[in-house]
Amino acid sequence: MNPFESLGLKHDGHTLWVLDQTQLPDAEVWLDGSDPEAMITLIQRLAVRGAPLIGVAAAASLATFAHRSASTSGYAAACAALRAARPTAVNLMWAMDRMKDATDPGAEAQAIFEEDVRLCEDLAQHGSALIQDGEGILTHCNTGGLATAGIGTALGVIRRAFEQGKRLHVYADETRPLLQGGRLTTWELTKLGIPATLITDSMAALLLRDGKVQRVLVGSDRVAANGDFANKVGTYGLAVQARHHGVPFHPMAPFSTVDLACPNGAAIPIEERDQAEVRGYGKLRWAPEAMPTWNPSFDVTPVDLVTSLVLDRGVYSAQELRSGALAICGVKGKVI
Repeated sequence: MNPFESLGLKHDGHTLWVLDQTQLPDAEVWLDGSDPEAMITLIQRLAVRGAPLIGVAAAASLATFAHRSASTSGYAAACAALRAARPTAVNLMWAMDRMKDATDPGAEAQAIFEEDVRLCEDLAQHGSALIQDGEGILTHCNTGGLATAGIGTALGVIRRAFEQGKRLHVYADETRPLLQGGRLTTWELTKLGIPATLITDSMAALLLRDGKVQRVLVGSDRVAANGDFANKVGTYGLAVQARHHGVPFHPMAPFSTVDLACPNGAAIPIEERDQAEVRGYGKLRWAPEAMPTWNPSFDVTPVDLVTSLVLDRGVYSAQELRSGALAICGVKGKVI
């Protein structure tokens, strides 16, 4: 593979390196993700995360494995194992389906990386046009350069609007239970110099009530054909709160996150993670060790709560989504 680099991923032509996101914001540690078995572990423990980046990272790992003289059967087995590493993020399946039959794995992985960069740029162009000068914007989880190969989805849109000179203030949900908003989004916002405030997830409704937020922007790990979408758990609650307070709510994703084979949100598989993640974080535990917990990593927001879905191919209202706009867009590849 040719060398490439993004905020959370880099390849020097021989080795694939992954920024360990579990150690942010205090330490920037790069780990070797060249071997597919190692990459599966990195994906599952969220050292690498974000639906688009997971797909890119898995493709690059598989290509590096192939370059190191993997057998045909070994390549196929690694591809299948990577594809199953996380069940909700459809970009991973999309990337592995492309890599499965690639005649040149290195070139295909390079193309997947470059496409994601371009998709993020196109998405930012469409999404930034929605943002008005002076808005307060609420985000959930992490949707920036740590979640993609490019500038990000929802956070990429905010970045582009800020670079256009729009005065913004971002309110970042901490995102329980693994604090991706508190650890990762704030790290990116600080690097970008964008004014921001960190809040706990339970404070969002108060901000909406008091008129401090004019728009809610979130990412997506899978968009169903009808516009329902899965995202980090807590997104559905934000959508309900935004609707109650009359605040526009926009999921944002590259078209690679759209799953036209999935008819609606009820068909999206939801990953459940280790119960211990709810009892504490790192070495700190605040609940009894034997306390049962429920830990779905994602929830599904119905299209009826969406103001518009922003893709790299355009902006789609809830009515357009219910009318089958995604299927039309998928077939024609056109901007609507």
